[in-house]
Amino acid sequence: MGLESIPPGRIATIVTYLDMRARPKRAPMPDSPLRLVRWPAPVDGEKYRTLFARIGGPWLWFSRLAMADEKLEAILRDDGVEIFAVEDRQGIEVGMLELDFREAGQCELAYLGLVPELAGQGHGRWLMAEALARAWRQDVERVHVQTCTLDHPGALGFYIRSGFTPRGRAVESFDDPRLNGLLPREMAPHVPIIEG
Repeated sequence: MGLESIPPGRIATIVTYLDMRARPKRAPMPDSPLRLVRWPAPVDGEKYRTLFARIGGPWLWFSRLAMADEKLEAILRDDGVEIFAVEDRQGIEVGMLELDFREAGQCELAYLGLVPELAGQGHGRWLMAEALARAWRQDVERVHVQTCTLDHPGALGFYIRSGFTPRGRAVESFDDPRLNGLLPREMAPHVPIIEG
């Protein structure tokens, strides 16, 4: 058993890859006061990044914040990518669902999340049910997702309870997005900032 040192200014996480290879049995849709609203293409990149940061900032989601505008816009314009906002009763965007159908026969739950204030209220079950209902199309043979140890502590268990099976793991390290200005320094206080 060995430990690998992570240099100051960087963070490491364990990523778990999960998939579902059979359509789940039909079940009643959980009740929720929330609703999904599909964003029409082309999706506005700044609007997308703002919602992405509101949902994922506490878990250090930063990939779409660091991505070059042209690359993000190519994803947001792609016919194989569907993006939905989760809205509350007042029409305030409080979550997102991004489905990626660009690989034939597969759907990736690229992003699925709610603002932290909604955690633990049962809305995640509703959002997952909505996601799976949209992901399992006639030509889809596999739905997959990934999570990491920086995500909500209940994320991995939630995916497994939702019917996903862990298939692999990897260690990922990256520059701390709070040190390069992608996220505010006060984000994710449970992950200490270690500067050089």
